[in-house]
Amino acid sequence: MKTSWINRADRLSALPPYVFARLDELKVKAREQGLDLIDLGMGNPDGATPEPIIEAAKVALNVTKYHGYPPFEGTTDFRQAITNWYQRRYQVDLSADSEALPLLGSKEGLSHLALAYINPGDTVIVPSPSYPAHYRGPAIAGADIYAPILKAEEDWVLNLSSIPEDIARKTKILYFNYPNNPTSATAPRSFFEEVVSWAKHYEIMLVHDLAYAELAFEGYEPTSLLQIPGAKDIGVEFHTLSKTYNMAGWRVGFVVGNSDIIQGLRTLKTNLDYGIFSVIQAAAQTALQLPDSYIHEVQQRYQKRRDFVIEGLSKLGWRMKPSKATMYLWVQVPRNSNSTDFALDLLQKTGVVVTPGNAFGEGGEGYVRLSLIGDCDRLGEALKRWENAGIRY
Repeated sequence: MKTSWINRADRLSALPPYVFARLDELKVKAREQGLDLIDLGMGNPDGATPEPIIEAAKVALNVTKYHGYPPFEGTTDFRQAITNWYQRRYQVDLSADSEALPLLGSKEGLSHLALAYINPGDTVIVPSPSYPAHYRGPAIAGADIYAPILKAEEDWVLNLSSIPEDIARKTKILYFNYPNNPTSATAPRSFFEEVVSWAKHYEIMLVHDLAYAELAFEGYEPTSLLQIPGAKDIGVEFHTLSKTYNMAGWRVGFVVGNSDIIQGLRTLKTNLDYGIFSVIQAAAQTALQLPDSYIHEVQQRYQKRRDFVIEGLSKLGWRMKPSKATMYLWVQVPRNSNSTDFALDLLQKTGVVVTPGNAFGEGGEGYVRLSLIGDCDRLGEALKRWENAGIRY
C-alpha cells in the first residue's frame, strides 16, 4: 500500500534508474515469454571460484575466532596479503597497518568514499562513459559532477587539457578507471604521470579503479596509479576480487594508497558496517597468493573469447580493434540506431542481452557493452542468433 506522506529523500529522486536493475526486469519478462536468454549484459564472471579459495574458506569456517565480529580495518593476515600482492605485482611498498583497507567489494568502497569526502556542492570530475558507481556515489553525496566526454578518436583516454581551468581549480576529486569499464580502453604510463602532475597542481584527490588489473592480454601489463612517484600523496586505488578470481558473490575488495584518505573512509565505514566476514577474508588472502599460472589461464580464456567474438562480428559487418584488457567488448551500434533501441531490439529478436552504452553516461551513446561471459559455444550461439535475425552493422 502506498502512503502519500512517506517521501524518498531528494538524493534518491535525483538518480536515474539503475540500468542493471532495469535489465533484470526485462530479462524476467523475456524468460516468462519462453526466451532462452544469453546474458552478456553484466560483468558477472562465469564458472566457479577456484578450488583453493573454496578450500581455504572451508578451513576458516572451523576457526572459532572467525565467528565473531571482524576487525573494522580487516584481519592482519588479509591486509598483509594485499600489500605483499602489491609488491609482487607492481613493486610498490605499502604499509599493511595504514595504507590498505578491505572492502565489501570495490563498489561499496567507491561509493562510500564519496560520502566520506564530498560535501553538497563540491565539484567532482567523472569521465563519461564510466562505471556507474563512479558517478552515483558522488551524486548521492550531493556533488556537482563535471563529466568530460571520452572520445573514440582519443582511444577513450581522458584528455586533461579539455577540462576548463575554472572547473579544475574547484574540483575536489577525479574518479577514473584504466583498463576501462565499459570501453575496454587502456592508458599508457605517460597518462598516469600526467594525471598525477595535473592533480597535484590543482590539489585534486585521485581515485583510480583498477578492477581489471589482471585481465590483460598478449603481454600487456596495466599500470597502477601507485607506481607513479608522488601518486600516494594524493590518491588511492581500488581493487576487486570479483573478476580475476570469480568471487563476485563473495563481496570482497580493497583500497590502497594515501593513509589519510583511507582513514577517512575507514571512519565512515565504522559507522555503517562491521566489515567482511573473517572467513571470506581468509579465502581472499588465498586468492591473492595463487600462482601466476592461474592468472595466465584466466587471461588466455578471455583472450580466446575476445578473438572469437571479434571474428564473428566481423562477418556481420563490424570492424573492431582487439582490446588489450578487461572482459568486455565495446561495440558500436548500427548507424540508424541508438544504444537503447539496439539493445532492446537484440533482446526481443534474439534473446541476447547486452548493456546499452548510455547506461554508463552520455558519452556511451552509440555503443553497447558486450561481456565475454560464457564459453565459445555459447558465444557462438549468440552470434548465430544475431545473424539469423538479420542483425548487422
